[in-house]
This record gives sequence, structure tokens and C-alpha cells, in this order.
Amino acid sequence: MGLLSVAIWLPIIAGALLLALGRDDQAGIVRWTALLAALAAFLVTIPLITGFDTTTAAMQFQENLPWISRFNVRYHLGVDGISVWFVLLTAFITVIVVIAGWEVITHRVNQYMGAFLLLSGLMVGVFSAVDGLLFYVFFEATLIPMYIIIGVWGGPNRVYAAFKFFLYTLLGSLLMLVALVYLYIQSGGSFDILAWHKLPLPAHAQVLLFFAFFAAFSVKVPMWPVHTWLPDAHVEAPTGGSVVLAAIMLKLGAYGFLRFSMPIAPDASREWAAFIIALSLIAVIYIGLVALVQQDMKKLVAYSSIAHMGFVTLGFFIFNELGVSGGIVQMISHGFVSGAMFLCIGVLYDRMHSRQIADYGGVVNTMPRFTAFAVLFAMANCGLPGTAGFVGEWMVILGTVQANFWLAALAATALVFGAAYTLWMVKRVYFGAVANEHVKELTDINSREFLMLSILALAVLWMGVYPKPFTDVMQVSVSELLKHVAVSKLN
Repeated sequence: MGLLSVAIWLPIIAGALLLALGRDDQAGIVRWTALLAALAAFLVTIPLITGFDTTTAAMQFQENLPWISRFNVRYHLGVDGISVWFVLLTAFITVIVVIAGWEVITHRVNQYMGAFLLLSGLMVGVFSAVDGLLFYVFFEATLIPMYIIIGVWGGPNRVYAAFKFFLYTLLGSLLMLVALVYLYIQSGGSFDILAWHKLPLPAHAQVLLFFAFFAAFSVKVPMWPVHTWLPDAHVEAPTGGSVVLAAIMLKLGAYGFLRFSMPIAPDASREWAAFIIALSLIAVIYIGLVALVQQDMKKLVAYSSIAHMGFVTLGFFIFNELGVSGGIVQMISHGFVSGAMFLCIGVLYDRMHSRQIADYGGVVNTMPRFTAFAVLFAMANCGLPGTAGFVGEWMVILGTVQANFWLAALAATALVFGAAYTLWMVKRVYFGAVANEHVKELTDINSREFLMLSILALAVLWMGVYPKPFTDVMQVSVSELLKHVAVSKLN
């Protein structure tokens, strides 16, 4: 069993044990067990980066064992420069989420912690799978714990939001399964994703495959107009659910474009790039305007996530190194920033049980330490230079300028809209005089919340000031992907 298997199965086994053995009268033991399991899973992923060879685009830390021998399905894991950071990000965010729910979750604690540990292992599996069927199993299995998290610990409309989330993402994935079966047949009975990259597929097959994958991955990102499940899911999900949904689960769809759509159907990807770019720009501009009118803080940040993920798909389908690398950097930075934004909203909600902007005002007067963190993360959400939010967006804009100046000008409006809706929320929630008695009675963050926000603040600043480690790891893999996409596979 290699590092990737440990990173996948350690949290899954720990989560299953908590589900089976934990009880509410053992909440303390359950919490510490969950934290230790999450920390151990994170520590296991660190050698993936420290031992990563940045000079090759080949899969590293591979594990390749027979699984379903009759159909040549293999338990094949590996990471390259595109996927390795997402394995670390998943394990890192899981630690934060366990700390975030430490005092807030008081009923069914074992099920809550167990669900997040299971989800963590399954998401690492998605980013590590090199076998198509194995990828599909992990990809679909992530729906189950998130469905439970929203449906059990969510808000008043949690059942509606959970069903909408589940059905949207499941229906999109069924077409992907058809595409995987077709590729299995065309490759002579192999589910090896890397072998699929080399298949000489005719034009009509590439187009059908492209849209089959698009159906699955666009919903997950989510792209306009299949984004409507996300605001509902975020509003109803508990804080930890919103953090994982924004920080990791949205990235599964964007990652799918890089691993499946672009390398397997390169000619169709180039042919339909304008379509993807158009949808991305609509997400960047239109959804930015939608965010401006939101009265609920969670909905505002949820819509901002859709706009920021529009940058990701825009960068991918520009087909140059700056654009694709910028899209991947944006995915990582959005994981830090959006996760931090939802945690800040959760801190306020735990105290006042309201997410309405109008119910706040002058929070800085009663929670100065918390406000310092909240404003930092808000600035990162705006794309302020020196924070993680700036790097990816700036790289995508520069890459887009190389392709088409006017597309870049449209994309850059996101920086204006992002600043507008974020600063509007910051001004009304945090600054000015104390708005009411409820705000006056607020208490500043405790040591647990301070630790949680400090870790994320360091990550946001580190990536903003020194993004080189991130770009160095992905550079060779991105270059190899673009060379592959540039070569026609029509037979």
C-alpha cells in the first residue's frame, strides 16, 4: 500500500469506524479521533510534494493492482503536476473542517465527523485515479456523504437542497458513464485513462464524447446555466459542508476537463472552445451582477464561487500555458479563499443565527480580531495583489490577452464586480456604528476559531506572495497536456 492508498483509505476507514462505533455520549473521543485521522491523512500527503519530480509529466507514486480482472479493471492510482496539489488541498481542508465543527455540532457528532472523513478519502480517490471505472466510482460516491451532510445538518430547506444537489450531479454523470463504456470498447477492453489519451478517435466520436463529459463536469463546476443547485446547497448546508463544497467538490468538475475532455477529445475541445469561453464569460459577468443584489451572505459567496470558477474554465480553453496554469492556480487559491469566507460566515451565524446582511453592522466594534481575518479573506476574494485570489485570475487574464484582447477585457470586469459585491458586504456587515443590540452582545473569536482562521490566513498570504512552488510543480504537466491537445487525433 503506497502513500496514495493510505491518503484515500485511512480517512475512509476512520470515518466508517466512527459511523459504526461512535455515540453522542462519546463526543469528545469522536472529535479527537476524527482530528487525529484527518491530521494523519494530511501528513501522509506531504511526501507527495516533497518527493515530487518536477522535471517529468509522467504519473508518480503509482499503484497498479488488479481489481475486477474479468473486465480488466485495475486499482490504478497516480498523481502528476496537475493533480498532486488537489490531494494536499483536500486533506488540508478536511483538518480545517473537523476543527470548525468541534463545538458547533452537538448531535450525531460521530455521523458528522465520519461523513466528512469518508468524503475526504473519496475526493482524494477522484484526484488519484488513473483507471476510468475507478475514477467514476470515486466521483459518484462523493455524492453520498455530501447528500447526508446537507440533508441531516442543513437548514430548514435542507431536504430540497440535498435532492437538487444529488439529482443535478447524478444525471449529468450518467452520460459520462456511457462515454467511459464507449472508450473501453474502442481501446480493446481497457479502462486505462492514459491509454485513452492516445486513441485515434474520429471527429463525430470526439464531439459526442466531449459533450458527454461536459454534461458531467459542467454541472459539477458549476457552469452557467446548470449552476442553480449551488446557491441552494450552500445556503442550506452546515458551515463545514459549504467549505468542502466550495473548496474541493467544485474542483472535481474542472479537474475532469483536464483529465478527460481535453486530452481524449482534443479536436472537439478546440472546435467547441468558443462555446466554453462564452459560458465562462457569462458566469464571470452575469453571475457577478447577480451576486451584487444578494441579501444573504452565503448566497453572495456562493455566486462569487460560480464567477471565480468561470475564470478556471476560461483559462483552460484558451489553450496556452499561462491560461491553463492560471486556471489550476485559481482552483487552489479559491479552495483557500472560499473556504475561509464560508468559515467567517459560519462564525457569525453561530453567534446570531442569521446570514442576512441587514441584520449586521459595526461588527468590528465588538469582534476586532475576527474582523481583521474577515477583511483579509474578503480582499483575497476581490483579487487583491499579495493574496492568493490575485495570482490565478491575473495569470488567466494575461493568458487571455495572448489569445484575444477583448476577451481578456471582458474577463477583467470580474475584478470590478468582485470588488463591488465583496466590499459592499464588508462595509455593511463589519464597519460603521453598532447596528443593534444583537451585534453589541457579540463576543470575539475563541482560540479554536483563531487557530482555524490563522492557518487559512497564512495559506492565503503564502500563495499570494510566493506562488512559485505551485506553478513549478504543474509546469511540465501543463506543457505536455497542451502539446497533446495541439496534435490532431483524427484518423
